[in-house]
Amino acid sequence: MSEHAVFPITLDVGGRLCVVIGGDDEASERASRLLEAGAKVVVVHPTLNTSLRKFAASAKIIHRGRHFRSTDTQDAFLILNLLQDDLDLSKSLFELSKKERFLIWSMDQPDRSNFFMPAVVERGRLRVAISTSGASPALASLLRQNCEGLFDEDFGKFLDWLGAMREDLKNNEPNDSRRREQLMTAVEGFALTGQITYPSSWVAQKEPVASS
Repeated sequence: MSEHAVFPITLDVGGRLCVVIGGDDEASERASRLLEAGAKVVVVHPTLNTSLRKFAASAKIIHRGRHFRSTDTQDAFLILNLLQDDLDLSKSLFELSKKERFLIWSMDQPDRSNFFMPAVVERGRLRVAISTSGASPALASLLRQNCEGLFDEDFGKFLDWLGAMREDLKNNEPNDSRRREQLMTAVEGFALTGQITYPSSWVAQKEPVASS
């Protein structure tokens, strides 16, 4: 699957049952994102980290304090498997997803997933998803970290200002053309600039070998 192009989308998980398999920091981060998106979250693992324990104590998630069972997929829309070392589980989940028609993502195992989890840059209301289509999750993570440095606190305030302007124009400017013109004028001059520095290991291998 990693060799094929993918069709990028965002999912509406509001009110849908989503299962997270794992109890560490990675599982906590994914569960938190699902909760922010309005999903009903079930976490399956014998132990939980501090954040997940707090979620369970406040009834934000349902915790099944045991190892995964096939019945945990019942009515699930999406399953995130964070147990990288259990290859048998990843394989069985992928096969089960074909029969029960749920979405499955196993961490760092693109061949046993039917969708990819992008690295997400967040700043205020901004969400930028970065995916390498499974080719290099490590690079996607580095790209996210680098992009986060480009969007400072002023960017979040700028986006809030644009949002407020848009709402004001929707309420007070009935002419669609004038509304669009003012919104386009508001972002004139904005530019995002950056520079790519490639690792020396890749630069060395791409340079042609000098003929003798």
